[in-house]
Amino acid sequence: MPLISHFYGIMIQIFSEEGGKHHKPHFHARYAEHRAVFDLGGNCIAGELPPKQRKLIEAWVVINTDELSAAWQAWQEFGEVIKIKGLS
Repeated sequence: MPLISHFYGIMIQIFSEEGGKHHKPHFHARYAEHRAVFDLGGNCIAGELPPKQRKLIEAWVVINTDELSAAWQAWQEFGEVIKIKGLS
């Protein structure tokens, strides 16, 4: 479960699915005891985060759309981890 970004206590990770590839590009976000899954457009598709952290993730996605897509592709195709700068 590679960490691709970290900011304001939020950890962003991309996972591999055992036995195959994921069908819908997405990433996992963790903040304290909260967990959520977002599509690459920044939409929460599972789980829940506090509103402030959710808005930070949405902003991060807008800023890093191309990098996030490249990181997803590199991980799924080659197992390569591409780090993405967090918000500062």
